[in-house]
Amino acid sequence: MEAERWILVVDDDRHNREMLGEALSRAGFQVELAPGGEEAVTKGGLREYDAVFSDIKMTPVSGMDVLESFRKTAPETPVVLLTAFGSVETAIQAMKHGAFDYITKPVNLEELELVATRAVQHCRLVREHRHLQSAFSERLRAASIIGQSRSMVEVFKLVGKVAQSRASVLIQGESGTGKELIARSIHDNSARAARAFVSVNCSAIPDSLIESELFGHVKGAFTGAHTFRRGLLEEANGGTCFLDEVGDLSSIGQTKLLRVLQEREIRRVGSNEVVTVDFRVIAASHRNLLELVQAGRFREDLLYRLNTVTITLPPLRERPEDIPFLAEFFLARYGTEKNVTTLSEDAMEALLRYSWPGNVRELEHIIERAVALATHAVLSADDLPLEIRKGKNAGLEQARARPGTLSALQREHVLAVLESTQGNKEQAARLLGISRRTLYRLLDRYGLGKGAPNLSENRLDTTSH
Repeated sequence: MEAERWILVVDDDRHNREMLGEALSRAGFQVELAPGGEEAVTKGGLREYDAVFSDIKMTPVSGMDVLESFRKTAPETPVVLLTAFGSVETAIQAMKHGAFDYITKPVNLEELELVATRAVQHCRLVREHRHLQSAFSERLRAASIIGQSRSMVEVFKLVGKVAQSRASVLIQGESGTGKELIARSIHDNSARAARAFVSVNCSAIPDSLIESELFGHVKGAFTGAHTFRRGLLEEANGGTCFLDEVGDLSSIGQTKLLRVLQEREIRRVGSNEVVTVDFRVIAASHRNLLELVQAGRFREDLLYRLNTVTITLPPLRERPEDIPFLAEFFLARYGTEKNVTTLSEDAMEALLRYSWPGNVRELEHIIERAVALATHAVLSADDLPLEIRKGKNAGLEQARARPGTLSALQREHVLAVLESTQGNKEQAARLLGISRRTLYRLLDRYGLGKGAPNLSENRLDTTSH
């Protein structure tokens, strides 16, 4: 179903105003009429329009004033000016100040519909570009959702299964395990991928601002509400709403959120207009929500709305076999500019010994810091912070407790991937999520580099292993 396309028509001549409104309505647009510039500015504080058509010559607030107001409060909204033939120069000057287009009077209705369609399409593209821009850096970060451990492979399988459904998802895991990255991965692989992914930090919203942040507000709704603002839930319409740390939401916030999830309707603060919303909910928490329910600190009915499917992310200390892959990935990300390309064996052992209370996020920051301070191409243990060099040996001990050593497990996995690609190293590197250069370093580490038996430049014979 096509989204509604709202156009504001501004003209102090009632006949012209109603004629334009009727023509645009017949063309499939939703239209509001304003009898003057002052009313148009007021309406701009109550709703987000996809386009504004305004006469230039009006008093006391002219079309130029309307243009200036919308440029300040709603710069994404195209403003089209209507002008008499003899005032075209004025309209051209207005375009230099940000008008989208102009139409001369008497208005040709075919031209009106064509310009309206272009203006609305332009507005939608600008807004979509804004969403894509804000999402781009997070999608780059989402590439760090890598891992070869069994627990992470199970997570990836679950993400693949749930992405195409409409089910709400609850992601649980310690801070830094990548809950938002998993949420974005679900969104990016869903039917809603082209629409907005809106992240709501539930722990950062005070009770006094919950309604304004979630539902939006109209101009003048309260002190400081100088412009119209869509709420986060409305921003997510058609896309995905990610409720980060939902366990920190206050009881008031929980009640208001539950009502929206039940009714799929919101009211902006200061407005009686009901706005229907359609978004997928993905929630995340580092807390055990069931325990919070039992303690009377989280609504049970809200929990049922959120956890149709639950994904639990393991802490990094429980999947130490992923540490080398993650470390190499972050080194490739941050080391390029300074030509830092390799982790020494003592550095890798130090990373494996550490218990990683901050999980993957902490590992990324450690590698980024080490690269920033490095003066040579190889990162050694001396380049790592003192707490890492003297860290607990939880990760390494867990790796040794499993069948085979970490090195043996990693070697076995690399060989298995190479076998699946019939020895094609370029393809194997892509499947492993590492560079070809990193793959060569791993092969050298395992004694499978150039000159080793059963290994050629592009093919690998694994029958002897």
